[in-house]
Amino acid sequence: MALNAKKLDLLYISDLNASNGVYVYSYPKGELVGTLTGFNEPQGECVDKAGNVYITNTNDSNILEYAHGGSTPINTVSDPGEYPVDCAIDPTTGDLAVTDKFGYGTSEGSVEVYKEAKGTPTRFEDPDVFFMYFCGYDDRGNLFIDGAPVSGNFAFAELPKGKRLFTNITLNQDFEFPGGVQWDGKHVAVGNQAGYYENANVIFQFSIHGTSGKAVGATQLDSSCDVVQFWVAGNTVIGPDYCANDVGYWKYPAGGDPTKVLDGNGDKSLGGPIGSAISSAK
Repeated sequence: MALNAKKLDLLYISDLNASNGVYVYSYPKGELVGTLTGFNEPQGECVDKAGNVYITNTNDSNILEYAHGGSTPINTVSDPGEYPVDCAIDPTTGDLAVTDKFGYGTSEGSVEVYKEAKGTPTRFEDPDVFFMYFCGYDDRGNLFIDGAPVSGNFAFAELPKGKRLFTNITLNQDFEFPGGVQWDGKHVAVGNQAGYYENANVIFQFSIHGTSGKAVGATQLDSSCDVVQFWVAGNTVIGPDYCANDVGYWKYPAGGDPTKVLDGNGDKSLGGPIGSAISSAK
């Protein structure tokens, strides 16, 4: 990690294939300042108020926490018997939510919520969402997740703050495959990372009312082929593109052609970027 990294805003990109690690860039400039290694399939990422970055380490069944600009984990959150895919921090409590795609064997996926990102989690399941993929909290501490049923390609649900049961939500858009989920400050943004299908690589903004969600906008990520866990930062959205092996910046929510593309920098080549998060310097 570069000596000045802690003084910079940083973009973390998990890379599944080429390095099985996480590349760290200055943001927004996009210069490579560090590489985190020792992962076993890193995927989704999230950041707490202190700027600490959490990275799901799927095949080792844990989540690794790094201080802003740090090169070694400061904490390991255990998720035994599960395959964690994504995470989110509750802005009202600091609790850590982790989506497990599924458990060892054939058990259904779940959401594990760790109080203040520590200790033994509370487990939440939804019988209508077998595979849990991506998640995001809104500003009031409601958790939204996407995934898929046993037969079917998409499902969406909310775990309201303080509740133990999910509310299943019907969105008025078709999805081919679950993408990232994030509160953008006004709406719940949900990505469709469906490769070459119709509505592929679109981030929809939804207004949620009870059991239904109405799309109030859409961000088309042109010149991309499989954007996975995006990250909205004000009027920019960062998208790791798994099949193009690069990371794009797009105007948000306008979309269109990318304003910047990162391909790894120097001798570092991206080979399957999945997750993204921005940690701001304090």
